Amino acid sequence: MGKTNAIRILEAHNVLFETVSYEVDEDDLSGPSVARKIGADPDTVFKTLVCAGDKTGNVVFCIPVTTDLDLKKAAFSSGNKKVEMIKVKDLFPLTGYLRGGCSPVGMKKQFPTYIDETAQLFESIYVSAGVRGAQIRLSADDLLNITGAGYADLI
Repeated sequence: MGKTNAIRILEAHNVLFETVSYEVDEDDLSGPSVARKIGADPDTVFKTLVCAGDKTGNVVFCIPVTTDLDLKKAAFSSGNKKVEMIKVKDLFPLTGYLRGGCSPVGMKKQFPTYIDETAQLFESIYVSAGVRGAQIRLSADDLLNITGAGYADLI
């Protein structure tokens, strides 16, 4: 696997992380499947969701792959009255990442980012490395710092 934008940014900021590769199944890009393939507790594997807020514009949320984003909590946490998921077709032009490989680190533009508060329960969590087939393991606080994120109750 080559270096992704996410990996380059983490290296440039001297963030401690590990990359973990896995076999991609285009028919099953689900987070629980990724967690199984990398041998991780699914509660520690976080998916990156991009939404549009009615007041703030685009917002990024990182939540455990076994959960669903509570749109009301997400809106409240991000200072919006309402948020909705962006369309999959808009993901790449907006972030530079494809579905199943969207990382909160290294998007084309840095959007306000929120990490579910459960991330703080673990020594490390996993997020996409920016391509399908690779995850980054790092501390939630390092992810928070590198993305300028905040912790929030999102699920």
